[in-house]
Amino acid sequence: MSQLDLALEADISTRHLSFVETGRAQPSREMVLHLAERLDIPLRDQNQLLLAAGYAPIFAERDLGEPEMLAARRAIDLVLSGHEPVPALAVDRHWTLIAANQVVPLFLEGIPEEMLEPPVNVARLSLHPDGLASRIVNYHQWRAHFVDRLRRQIEASADAALVALLEEVNAYPFPDTAVETVAEEDLGGVAIPFRLQTDHGILSTYTTTTIFGTPVDITLQELAIESFFPADTQTADILRNYAHSLAEAPSAFAD
Repeated sequence: MSQLDLALEADISTRHLSFVETGRAQPSREMVLHLAERLDIPLRDQNQLLLAAGYAPIFAERDLGEPEMLAARRAIDLVLSGHEPVPALAVDRHWTLIAANQVVPLFLEGIPEEMLEPPVNVARLSLHPDGLASRIVNYHQWRAHFVDRLRRQIEASADAALVALLEEVNAYPFPDTAVETVAEEDLGGVAIPFRLQTDHGILSTYTTTTIFGTPVDITLQELAIESFFPADTQTADILRNYAHSLAEAPSAFAD
């Protein structure tokens, strides 16, 4: 966005905006937040802008286990369960698994127990040779997608933890079974194909990512819901039958 576009969007003069940018004018806290909103700056970075301008941060970052976050956690669980029989999980900005619905364990059958001990990192679980890697039919495509996504996150945040995670997954060897068998379609990053070999057959899904629309908490803004929608009738039948077989049995990742 150009300076003129930002000034028009923020309804201020280009002269005043220029003074703010060059440090000749001290913006009010309201102006900092106003400009940050127009630029779609994440809440975590808005706190840093406030500090740089001499103001105290205003956006909280709270653990989902804290009592005041109970309503938010319930909302997350409702969203996840509402996806069933579609597998869906919630991850934080470092790809740590926060919650999952009851269908997600279908993906995890046969995974070593040590890899499922909290905290579970979804990037590690997906790409590690002892994780899902050997069962992902389109492993090369899925790995390229995941690595690209991590790189884009790093470009946007310069997060050291994400840098370390990217270095780790890049060092993983390709499993011997990771051979492309089908030419996969990538719908421009909107829906990513994910094909997993299971005891029930191959699950062919498209993944989508959604975030909470208007969060006022850093933790919630950085939370993403990853959903795996069936790409064919066989997968839809497998997911529906699996969900039906669970009845009221709780998921190992539900809490």
